Amino acid sequence: MRQDGGRDVLGLADQVVDLVRRLAGPRAEAEVVVTRADLALTRFANSFVHQNVAESGVSVRLRVHAEGRTAAGGGSVVTPDGLAALVERALAAARLCPPDPAWPGLTPRSPVPAAPAWDEATAFAEPGERAERVRAFVDAVGGLEAAGYCRTGYRAAAFANSTGHSAQGVAAEAAMDGIARTGGADGVARLHVDRLADLDGAALGARAAAKARAAVDPVELPPGRYEVVLEPAAVADLLHNFALWGFNGKRHAERQSFAEPGVAQFDPAVTLVDDPLAGSGLPFDVEGTGRRALTLVDAGTTVAVAHDRRSGAAAGVGSTGHASPDAATFGPMPVNLRLSGPAPAGDAGAPAHASAGGHGAQHAAGAGHGDGAQHGSPAPAGPLVDDSTADLVAGMERGLLVSDLWYTRVLDTKSLVITGLTRNGVWLVEGGVPVRAVQNFRFTESYPRALGPGAVLGIGRRAVRQPDRFDGVWWDAPALRLAAWNFTGGASG
Repeated sequence: MRQDGGRDVLGLADQVVDLVRRLAGPRAEAEVVVTRADLALTRFANSFVHQNVAESGVSVRLRVHAEGRTAAGGGSVVTPDGLAALVERALAAARLCPPDPAWPGLTPRSPVPAAPAWDEATAFAEPGERAERVRAFVDAVGGLEAAGYCRTGYRAAAFANSTGHSAQGVAAEAAMDGIARTGGADGVARLHVDRLADLDGAALGARAAAKARAAVDPVELPPGRYEVVLEPAAVADLLHNFALWGFNGKRHAERQSFAEPGVAQFDPAVTLVDDPLAGSGLPFDVEGTGRRALTLVDAGTTVAVAHDRRSGAAAGVGSTGHASPDAATFGPMPVNLRLSGPAPAGDAGAPAHASAGGHGAQHAAGAGHGDGAQHGSPAPAGPLVDDSTADLVAGMERGLLVSDLWYTRVLDTKSLVITGLTRNGVWLVEGGVPVRAVQNFRFTESYPRALGPGAVLGIGRRAVRQPDRFDGVWWDAPALRLAAWNFTGGASG
């Protein structure tokens, strides 16, 4: 049965550990992660579905430590012969590896948090169910050209090691990313959810179309430092780069990260938490360490970075549950960041995020109504497609509203200076009102400095979960109002 996927993969993990014991003796150490993944994607372009793809498979990752040497390997053949061959390859590789004096040892038996609830209807959605969301998106753009994807995914994973520690979990998720295009102008809408039923293709299509129509006939503005409101899609790029380059235990140990625990590096309005169990995340990492919410920035002060067992042992703090198959190369990093601000006065306990500089302000004419995420909401008009962003824009005397960032590349890892381009809509704001579309810019900016003390003028009340290109990775991103952003030229420059 489908619900038995977790138990099935746990049995495979135990088999591999037993094989290591038999082939390498009781002193050898082994840890195994077995993952069954069902991933499906419905792509559309030119307002038509042009591809339905799906894959289902089981992968096995083994790490062994024998005679002071460590090696890892993986495979997808889970027959008895296939598993035995994987173990033999890993042990042979270990014999050829140099000694590993920094081996942190295996995760001991320890409790693992319960996995979040998962939705079976999402995990095993049919192509027609994804196509329904695509059709709703295409219908909602009102004749504009539409393109994008709708995806669903399911993972059942199990961990076992030779200390007797084991864990298992199941996760499901869905996401949609679509654009609408008219006259060379694009509008975008993205959303990651735990249940396919919560993906409203019509609402997302209406948002994308409203932004596309508002982005036609852009004017050129000179480069310079502008006050900005970054929408959630743009903020997701900040969170992605903070995770990869900043709050990464390996890069921090190598002094290639800006992060300095104990130092107020961000505006006091900023709190950053990595929280895999707030959504469709597995409750343990590839070393079997239980995953829990980890606060990285607390009211502007950096307080932690992410660690696996190796980097945590070197730092003297232990693992934070952020081991991954690629951590030896890229380092342990957060993959489910949530950016939030302080709760609004008199609104304690509310799930919404704070919004400074215009909370409750009246929207400009034509700004749209509601967040566009509810069934039956009026179709948004103009570039402001949600109230949370509109509140931030209302407090801005003169600046830019930026929908999205892309093609971002790191120029300096220590200060996290990044260059990239805007896309999918930029608008000049005057007197709290977007007055016209602006041509795309190239920018060069230090992301930590842009969110530094005194630089954050407002954080949206509501985060919009943005999908990443990797399964199980998301960013809870509200809109951000920042005092300055350094635009260095036109997009073609």
